[in-house]
Amino acid sequence: MWQALLPVAALVLAGCGLAGSKAAKEEAAAEAAFPPEGDFLQVDGRRVHYVEQGSGPALVLIHGASGNLRDWTFDAVSRLSADYRVIAFDRPGLGYTEAEAEGDSIFEQAALLSAAAAQLGATRPIVLGQSYGGAVALAWAANHPERVSALVLLGAASQPWEGGLPFFYKLTAGPLAPLANPAIAAFAPDARVQEAITEVFAPNPVPPGYAAHIGAPLTLRRESLDANARQRASLKAEIRSLAPRYPALDLPVELIHGEADTTVGLQIHSVPTAAQIPGANLVTLPGTGHMPQHVTPAQMDAAIARAAARAGLR
Repeated sequence: MWQALLPVAALVLAGCGLAGSKAAKEEAAAEAAFPPEGDFLQVDGRRVHYVEQGSGPALVLIHGASGNLRDWTFDAVSRLSADYRVIAFDRPGLGYTEAEAEGDSIFEQAALLSAAAAQLGATRPIVLGQSYGGAVALAWAANHPERVSALVLLGAASQPWEGGLPFFYKLTAGPLAPLANPAIAAFAPDARVQEAITEVFAPNPVPPGYAAHIGAPLTLRRESLDANARQRASLKAEIRSLAPRYPALDLPVELIHGEADTTVGLQIHSVPTAAQIPGANLVTLPGTGHMPQHVTPAQMDAAIARAAARAGLR
């Protein structure tokens, strides 16, 4: 019986070798096409990639899942740097910030990025987080209140939700990940990548030039697929432990959420969160989906200005 399975095992191993080799080539091409845009610092022995520009009150930008800081350098960093000292970080495992081998919870990411900001001299920045990055921003405020002056949350994942883990994350974070992730890194079709970008912007159009700038192939590297999947798989449980602490938050909080957001639902997340945080201000955007930072940038900029004024920074 076992002898009969040997040819099958040999084919599987050969396929793994082919996928691994092609994945390495794709990863090298991705890094050559989308090299680091900023600088690096070391925090407790871990390399953190950041872009910094401008002067004024410090403003930290935290990107969402399956992304990197290029989401902010597309246009936000240059625009906001006229009024703020803008610092955009790659989250662990994404872009060029090193992942922790055992995983990075929202609390661990908040500790890493708040320490990185402090090392840069941004001791009490305004912290802005979009989607998954909003959960990291909330964990930052809850665990390190002395290192933040105000929060701005864009379509932030902030409440436990119904339903299980989507199939893609079950695959890339589950027992088949050692086989699946190299295969995805090696063979993911560009058309599917473009489709995923379109889906996250829906019902709004993708801005011209965004897909070419964001560096989506960086997210398809094996390390990034693994880190992103592990973070996403543990997110609901982490938010469940974080949400009861919202009433104790004592800082200005501005929330923006698109009414047409089907990725992170307005009524499930920002509506109850705004009610739980004392003094929080929620602005809802009709016809806007999950990417208000690109679809309605003026609304985001206004929320940052309100947060700065409420924190006494303007």
